Amino acid sequence: MGNCSRISAIDKIASYSEELPSDESLRQPDEFGKYVFNETAIKRYLPHKVAEKLLATIRDRRPLDPTIADDVANAMKEWAIGLGATHFTHWFQPLTGGTAEKHDAFLDVSGSGEALQSFSGKNLIKGEPDASSFPSGGLRSTFEARGYTAWDPTSPAFVKRHANGATLCIPTIFCSYTGEVLDKKTPLLRSIQVLERSVKRLMKAFGSDEKPVSVTLGPEQEYFLVDRNFYLHRPDLIQTGRTLFGSPPPRHQQLEDHYFGTIRPGILAFMTDLDRELWRLGIPAKTRHNEVAPAQFEVAPIFEELNLAVDHNMLTMDVLRRVAMRHGMVCLLHEKPFAGVNGSGKHNNWSVAYGKQNLLEPGEDPEQNVIFLTFLSAIIRAVDLHSDLLRASTVSAGNKHRLGANEAPPAIISVFLGEQLTEILEKIGKESPDKPKAGRSRETILLGGETLPPLPKDMTDRNRTSPFAFTGNKFEFRACGSSQSCAGFCMTMNTIAAESIDYIAEKLEKLDPADSEAFHGTLAKILSEIIEGHKRVIFNGNNYSPEWVEEAKRRGLPVLQRSMQALRSLTKDENIALFERYGVFSRTELLSRFEVFLEEYHYKVRIEGGIALEMARNMILPVVIEQFDRATEAYAKAQSAGLADGLRGLRGVAAEYGKLVDELTDACDGMQKALSEEHEAILEAMRRLRSVVDRAEQVISDEEWPLPKYREMLFVYN
Repeated sequence: MGNCSRISAIDKIASYSEELPSDESLRQPDEFGKYVFNETAIKRYLPHKVAEKLLATIRDRRPLDPTIADDVANAMKEWAIGLGATHFTHWFQPLTGGTAEKHDAFLDVSGSGEALQSFSGKNLIKGEPDASSFPSGGLRSTFEARGYTAWDPTSPAFVKRHANGATLCIPTIFCSYTGEVLDKKTPLLRSIQVLERSVKRLMKAFGSDEKPVSVTLGPEQEYFLVDRNFYLHRPDLIQTGRTLFGSPPPRHQQLEDHYFGTIRPGILAFMTDLDRELWRLGIPAKTRHNEVAPAQFEVAPIFEELNLAVDHNMLTMDVLRRVAMRHGMVCLLHEKPFAGVNGSGKHNNWSVAYGKQNLLEPGEDPEQNVIFLTFLSAIIRAVDLHSDLLRASTVSAGNKHRLGANEAPPAIISVFLGEQLTEILEKIGKESPDKPKAGRSRETILLGGETLPPLPKDMTDRNRTSPFAFTGNKFEFRACGSSQSCAGFCMTMNTIAAESIDYIAEKLEKLDPADSEAFHGTLAKILSEIIEGHKRVIFNGNNYSPEWVEEAKRRGLPVLQRSMQALRSLTKDENIALFERYGVFSRTELLSRFEVFLEEYHYKVRIEGGIALEMARNMILPVVIEQFDRATEAYAKAQSAGLADGLRGLRGVAAEYGKLVDELTDACDGMQKALSEEHEAILEAMRRLRSVVDRAEQVISDEEWPLPKYREMLFVYN
């Protein structure tokens, strides 16, 4: 029968029994950072003077002293071997969207044939992978293969363990033989330096002593889990990461009972194992919970320095997949693995600090926090001027299915501030920022019960429909997809924020901050002009409403709903000039990004179309034809027996199956034709094909349907 694999999968899931872990295995905090060459390991394995030089590079961003490379390499080797490592790799982030690694053994051979454990400073600092085999957007030809990886000492090395050993992973950048960047880390590091310089420049204009700048990020990672037995019987999931066919069951997420619900034992066992693995890698995973859709979950870390947070998120996605397999499940990081229910995003919580001061912290009275208002105004200006670049950072073949649905912000970039901050900004210019009227005192919520405490009320409510929302002391960018690297958005945000900060700093540098009246009077005019010129991007309402689309057009905001339209923002001369001016990208590098992302988008759409056609012809159409044969045979037997009852029903059933055979055949032919055309034709053919297949699922005998159904994949797990 067609569903024997589904029955077998359900039987295996039903046989699950929970095993309580030992008390020893629960002591996870004791192992935090165990597999990381962190400050503790550096001080333990390196001579004091060498350790101080390396830590100065890590902490204070001082240039790396190349004379310490051999000492550091030897210390890393000894540390990693102690954890079972036999190989090392330069771990980097090419333009594939994932991570890459080429393993080399700690192996050398003496003249007498004796095996030696070897790892030099040269091995640490530089590697040489094949650059032509990674996406380059035309920067490299097939015959021009040389590329380089270079050690990033600001992100600590770590050990990845597997069943029979371990590998020392060294975070690196990746560039071509000619020097163009071929990865996502290098532009991110450049943009961090750019933003640091701009923040220091503005704070100097305020008369502040120089302090270190830190850009921080807290990425919330959403994901789905499905049982591996179901996954292996879904070619679409295996090939594309999402279901190309599937009829939503009568019950999915309408009752809203999964969100923050009690976590099932099997899932909790997975999450506990996940935390253990992440903590050993120094990833501060803090929050875990059920998400909105059935079988959907989230993990979120404590905020970290941006470069490290991006590395950790890439590593988190890898660990999610590995731990899920260990528990008999598959982790789906696609933005929309199931139609009709919420997809998965990656919320980027971004902020900037100067010394110990969070520059996006309003304080008790934001009206009196002139530095906060200045940086807030700069960010509003940056988002308004460069919303097309922020939108471009969200483009992917998967994310196009999610944006604008009921779980994700629309493709129109706007800023949510809340009533109080919006009101404060409206008053700027009417009075000097350093001499405002008395600000609002923090409100409390009284719950009425004598034993219940009063709750301090935050400055703003939360707007879950906004793509770029202020959430207390940070901005949350909600439009990125769950499978995307955080580097794209963060690199863009750093660069455009730096440009607007410099815009303000250039005007303030001409003034003496000691002359308070003149300084703050001029600042009031600058901020007033910024808010008046860019307030169109502030929207506190419902971003899902159809009225907002029309309102956004009236305001003159870019409405870039089509992916290709948004991606072409990378080719605009003014955007190229911005990245060139700040040294984040050269023209060639940025245009190559456009080519890579464009090609990736088209490849993924074409792959989806091809596997949809294959499944429809090889798995669905034969079942529909078989059902049609049975129905017509039953009708013919009833006729030959002279039976009157049931003929009308059998004739109707046979006719319905016959119509499905015709429609499915036509849809397959249309899909075949579309595969030789552009991506829009493929997407439309896939929609037509899916419509027929999903309708067939609703009428074909359950015992014959060959694919695991939504009602099983979303609800049948431990």
